[in-house]
Amino acid sequence: MKKLKPISILLTAIILVMSLVGCGGKKEDIQTSQESSGKKQKIAMICSAGGLGDRSYNDSGYSGLRKAERDLDVEIKVVEPKDISEGEKYLTELAKSGYNLIITLEYGHAEILDKVAPQFPETRFSIFNISVNQPNVTSVIFKEHEGSYLAGALAAMASKDTKIKGMNDKKVLGFIGGADSPGINKFLEGYKEGAKLIDKDMKVISGYANAFGDPGKGKEMALSQIEQGADVVYQVAGGTGEGVINAAKDKGVFAIGVDSDQDYIAQGYVLTSMMKRTDVAVYNIIKSLKENKIKDSNTMELGLKEEGVQLSPMKFTKDKIPAEYLKKIEEIKKDIIAGKIKVTDITQK
Repeated sequence: MKKLKPISILLTAIILVMSLVGCGGKKEDIQTSQESSGKKQKIAMICSAGGLGDRSYNDSGYSGLRKAERDLDVEIKVVEPKDISEGEKYLTELAKSGYNLIITLEYGHAEILDKVAPQFPETRFSIFNISVNQPNVTSVIFKEHEGSYLAGALAAMASKDTKIKGMNDKKVLGFIGGADSPGINKFLEGYKEGAKLIDKDMKVISGYANAFGDPGKGKEMALSQIEQGADVVYQVAGGTGEGVINAAKDKGVFAIGVDSDQDYIAQGYVLTSMMKRTDVAVYNIIKSLKENKIKDSNTMELGLKEEGVQLSPMKFTKDKIPAEYLKKIEEIKKDIIAGKIKVTDITQK
């Protein structure tokens, strides 16, 4: 038999090694190749009442969704139901359409999701502001009562100080919610407790617009509360809340924004905003899906400690408020995180 020359032996060896690598590469290499050539993961988000354009809760969630689209290379879809009752329709249709993760921001979809999720065990779902105990559902609970406690304390300090422009001596604060529900009253109770920490005689008058997209109604209600002496009005009402902010500006008093940093809407007339980082939560859930780290029956709880709720930087009002008040808010925040101050969560009663 004819002997192979050394150079032939070397070439044969290289070809053999390359063929082995091509046929039997590492499992990680194969997965990476499949992922890069496969379809993008599909993520859908169902808005809560009021829909996009509220410059608040829904828009915050959408911001996180868009960030995931850019950073994590996923395909996204947004659905804006006209009514809560459409939840079952959209949850079912999206699951049948092959969406890998379906996020609903609507608190009222809990019972519906509890029925739909078991029908699609391979689909991941997520719901905000309430817990649904199904293995393929990730629930996100914010401790809005903690952030609202800080908002109430700051509101009371400002309201008591008649040296601050627009503040009177009546010891009255206002609150306008989008609906009379545990999810909204969770904000209200924290707000009241924070205010009474500063002054036990501080009165909080409250009302409900029964709408999350009616700024006209919000303004009308806020003007009524201002007439009753409220010089700081906290709105937890989505798009309806913009009317509250406009009323505060017209009357030269303060509003408090919610969910997003709304201080810019009426610069100098939004004392602060109680930010609920829906954007961060949406992004992190999608990131967990991409990294295959979502756990069954997982509940994320986000409060002051986790920076899931926080007051805005107060870019347009910080100079109007004495530094000692802001220092006091930081002390209260630390006491809540340390457990020295217990804020009531009415949804846990």
